[in-house]
Amino acid sequence: MKLPVIKHLTQFIEANDEDFVNETIETLEALTEVPSLKDDELDVIGELISNMYGAIEVNTMIKNGTPKKEALNSFMKRVLGAIDK
Repeated sequence: MKLPVIKHLTQFIEANDEDFVNETIETLEALTEVPSLKDDELDVIGELISNMYGAIEVNTMIKNGTPKKEALNSFMKRVLGAIDK
């Protein structure tokens, strides 16, 4: 996951609607079923999907009253903590 991408997607959600991101996730998940995709292509799609889910989670935190910067930092700390374990 990349914080700049999540931040940009969070701004996109704020300016537009979370439904756009959810529908994009569904589309990308459907693409993973294409049998001719190579591993590196699947990795890219997976990275995009995880960043989009991260942005949705950060957006939810913001909706619940967490300041944007704090929500982004808190989310990334959780992600890094999960990777370290």
